[in-house]
Parts: sequence; structure tokens; C-alpha cells
Amino acid sequence: MKVLTANRLTDGEAVWYSATHEWVERLDGAEIARDRAAVERLETIGNAALSANLVVDVNLIDVELAGDRIRPIRLREQIRAAGPTNRNEHGKQARPDFSRAA
Repeated sequence: MKVLTANRLTDGEAVWYSATHEWVERLDGAEIARDRAAVERLETIGNAALSANLVVDVNLIDVELAGDRIRPIRLREQIRAAGPTNRNEHGKQARPDFSRAA
């Protein structure tokens, strides 16, 4: 399983492409590609968003489901989903509705 991630060009925020056809700030809202056709569709969407200067650092990342939560496989992506590791009062983990899947 894979999801499409990037950084929003305007502010550098880590974002994920959602099933509602927009870039969202929470991994839980990401669209999951479960087969090759879905992966190719997300690749096309990511390349178009990059070309339109909406996002940078576009990547498809491996994920798994932890209950009903999406969990990145790689530590780097777990950190991007949560925010910086140095202070819990910064980044996504400082938001009141944040729930850590990792």
C-alpha cells in the first residue's frame, strides 16, 4: 500500500493527497493506493501538482494500516507525519486533534 506525499510550496508543510482530490495536512486523510493502477494514477497526480508548482518533493511512500490508522513504514515518513522530534509543542503533534499511529 502506498500514499502520495509532498511538501506544499507556499509554506513547506508536509501534505498528503486525499480521496477528496486535495492536499491535506493529516496523513489520516490520505488516499491509499492498493494496486498498481492506483499507484500509477497517484504518480500522475503528483507529477501534475509538481509541474503546477503546488508542491515539491513529491513521493509515493509505503504505508500499513494500524487498526484504522495509516502508518508510514519508514521512520523518516513517521516523523514527517508527526512533526519535528525535538519539541512536542511544535508541528503536527502539537495540534489538539493529533493522534500518533506510530
